[in-house]
Amino acid sequence: MEWTTVDLGNCSVLRALDVIGKQWAMAVLREAFNDVRRFEDLQQHLGVSRSVLSRRLNEMVDDGLLDRVPYREGAGRERYEYLPTEKAWGLYPVMVGLMQWGDRYLADSDGPPVRLVDRRSGRPVVAAVVTDDSEVCAPSDVAVLPGGSLRTRPTGD
Repeated sequence: MEWTTVDLGNCSVLRALDVIGKQWAMAVLREAFNDVRRFEDLQQHLGVSRSVLSRRLNEMVDDGLLDRVPYREGAGRERYEYLPTEKAWGLYPVMVGLMQWGDRYLADSDGPPVRLVDRRSGRPVVAAVVTDDSEVCAPSDVAVLPGGSLRTRPTGD
């Protein structure tokens, strides 16, 4: 397959970036993955304006990344927390990969700010490209093959 002939109009990477590439989207997901899910907590921890956070949360609910769930403390007014959906949890390996890339190339001289470990074994967790039977693949081991919805651009013959 000649990659330059591929029509990128239905590229999954570009479609994903259209959803998660918006400013604050990955930061909000990072917070939600770490149990920071209430509007006030998100706003305070991220240091983002209420209007920007409100707009981003609404978009992420519309995109199916977060569920908006009401809660009430005592006799207070109804408020909302934002729970990651299955679709959002599907991005967790991407988040881990981004974090580990940042740890490797952008961390402070003291090292990364946090570490991820398996709760049961205490062993470090890493993001990796693996086969469906868990064999780790180097980028050079991966072949790109046509899928069912591949479209090609007309050639200039």
